[in-house]
Amino acid sequence: MTTVDNTAFRYRTAVPEDAEAIEALDGSFTTDTVFRVTVADDGFALREVKVDPPLTKVFPEDEYDGDDADSRTFVAHGAAGDLAGFVTVSYSRWNRRLTVENIEIAPEHRGRGVGRALMGVAVEFAREWGAGHLWLEVTNINAPAIHAYRRMGFAFCGLDTALYDGTSSEGEQALYMSMPCP
Repeated sequence: MTTVDNTAFRYRTAVPEDAEAIEALDGSFTTDTVFRVTVADDGFALREVKVDPPLTKVFPEDEYDGDDADSRTFVAHGAAGDLAGFVTVSYSRWNRRLTVENIEIAPEHRGRGVGRALMGVAVEFAREWGAGHLWLEVTNINAPAIHAYRRMGFAFCGLDTALYDGTSSEGEQALYMSMPCP
């Protein structure tokens, strides 16, 4: 049990019975800034800019899949037993990379350290598997997540301007971030 902002949270590996609560978690976000990407022949630049009105993003639903031996979903539950958030990670043996596939925090628990604590659980899993680094992908419009990842120690390491083509996120750019496994 971990206490964050005087609230006790329990962190554990997800079980199949968690699937319904994970799927029902509101992973949307609202932001008044986005990261504009400028691509040049020799690289790219990011600049945070204001947007008015604020932008709300609702991600398409993913299916919960915790059966892969090299992947795990970890959940955080509040004192009342409510799902505060989850993180799903997978490990690639060939390059010793732990990929953060998905992390979502319930709106009422955001900004309270639950995401940082879940990422800490993911780091422990990474250490157990001998990961050299953690890696994730985030859309350029998810400024709140980008700021949180940077505070956790992640740095930008790449860009894909075509990843979201033909999807509901068309026009956004995928930013890749990584950090050494502490």
